[in-house]
Amino acid sequence: MVHRSITMDTYGMDLGPLLAAGETLDVEFKRRLGKDDLYQAVVCMANGTGGLILVGVDDDGTVVGATGDHGGPVDADRLAGRIQNGIEPPLSVDVEVVPWEGKDVAVITVPQAKSSFVGTRKGLFVKRLVGPDGRPACMPMTPMDVLRAGFDGIGLDYARAEARGAEWAHLDPGEFDRFRRLAAQSAGDKGLAELADAELLRALDLLTPDGGISLGAILVFGTSEALRRWAPTAEVLFQDSRPHGLEANEDLLLPLLSAFEEIEARLALRNSVTPVEVGLVRVDVPLLSESVRRESIANALVHRDYAEVGPIQVTFTGATFSVASPGGFPRDVSPVNILNRSAPRSPALANVFKRAGLVERRGKGVQDMFASQLRAGRGAPDYGRSTQRSVIVDVPLDDEDRELLIFLARRQNEGQRALTLTELRMVHEIKHGGPASSADVAEWLRLPVADVRGAATALVEAGVLEARGNGRAQRYMLTARFYELAEDRAAYLRLRPVDRIQQRRLIADYVREFGSITRSKAAELCQIAPTAARAVLKSMTEEGLLELRGERRAAHYVLPGS
Repeated sequence: MVHRSITMDTYGMDLGPLLAAGETLDVEFKRRLGKDDLYQAVVCMANGTGGLILVGVDDDGTVVGATGDHGGPVDADRLAGRIQNGIEPPLSVDVEVVPWEGKDVAVITVPQAKSSFVGTRKGLFVKRLVGPDGRPACMPMTPMDVLRAGFDGIGLDYARAEARGAEWAHLDPGEFDRFRRLAAQSAGDKGLAELADAELLRALDLLTPDGGISLGAILVFGTSEALRRWAPTAEVLFQDSRPHGLEANEDLLLPLLSAFEEIEARLALRNSVTPVEVGLVRVDVPLLSESVRRESIANALVHRDYAEVGPIQVTFTGATFSVASPGGFPRDVSPVNILNRSAPRSPALANVFKRAGLVERRGKGVQDMFASQLRAGRGAPDYGRSTQRSVIVDVPLDDEDRELLIFLARRQNEGQRALTLTELRMVHEIKHGGPASSADVAEWLRLPVADVRGAATALVEAGVLEARGNGRAQRYMLTARFYELAEDRAAYLRLRPVDRIQQRRLIADYVREFGSITRSKAAELCQIAPTAARAVLKSMTEEGLLELRGERRAAHYVLPGS
């Protein structure tokens, strides 16, 4: 998912796109100018990614109009000054009063608090995050969160702090040899493989300015005794609870490079391969791709908050592989922008893993994870369960889309260019969601419409998509060539609109009779593809004929107000 900071420069004086898109991580609607409530909203946005607060707008996007003190018009300069003085440390915001539909909307542009955190003068610290219900919300920051935010703001690195009392005897020579072995491999920094232990620590910046042993040195090279004393939180819990898996429940406390290799070895034992016949060629699809294994584990080891109590949890449960890392996202990173934003909590540990060749030097490791999942015909990694206390990535291992997998493999066999990540995501969404406009896809993927249009143009030129209709009615769908390569020609015919009116009538009658309908039942009822059924249900929902209840497999449609 890609995050795009929204400002008034983006939309000028046109509030329409903001109102239509609804509240996001960087856009909040406020009905009134309540003083304390407003200060809290500004603090919340500033401690997040920054963004816009639209005063005079209901939660549903209805413009009710903003009024100033005593019911008069809003004084933009006075409001900006009031906000600045109500925040600690003072925060400068821009305020503009925008006429819209005969009413005034006060648009407050809030910058991200860069050097530190901010709070209200009453001592309230909150941050705008994705809440438990999946919607943006202001979440309280604990005193430890505030402290850590301050550390992040002034660039303190936990791994560079001194391990007081640590001596060279607390470092394991075998771990230095492990690093040298890894660095000597193709992806590593071969120059480091020849250095002596002391020189290696200096090169990796794991000594304090006065030559003392850092906490990072203990984390990477420490003995078991040293880890228990100075880094007891460097713990990894490995669990395999699948009904037919290799059951495991192991608690590991190891130096980070050793932990990486040990977890990799356990994943290798469980990494089955599914052969897929593509014409005369067999394609082996691993349960976990190399990029998923390496990036998910390395990211957890490098980016976790080692001041936070609790282990990293690596888990197989049913059809999902999950990695949970204590501590929220580093500053400036969120589930929304994780594909394009990299900000290591510990630059020192990130440097160690890069020079050992264990992580992507380009900072594109998460993108590679997404791409490898999509190319295997599976769902993308999901960070939706992450909280301010834990970063969680769930990697789907089931629901393999055989048609998509075959199509991508055939393109590769024919020597055609590989699809970009944006193109892969777009193809996945249209394959499973049915014909869609650029705006629809942009909303689903949280991408700028311009990026989606560019990807759509490239996919049309490549013969993967075709455009139907013009202007706002234009929709993109997969081509007959796609379904030919995917060995499912009939699906193309099922996607074409045959009798949409009859389909809607059948669905409405079914819901009135039985109370609700699922996407799969709608597809069966109308004798159309599930993707086409989803498109019909979506249009009926947008027109107010149905209401969507539940998510994912629990999703179903009912009559409004039932």
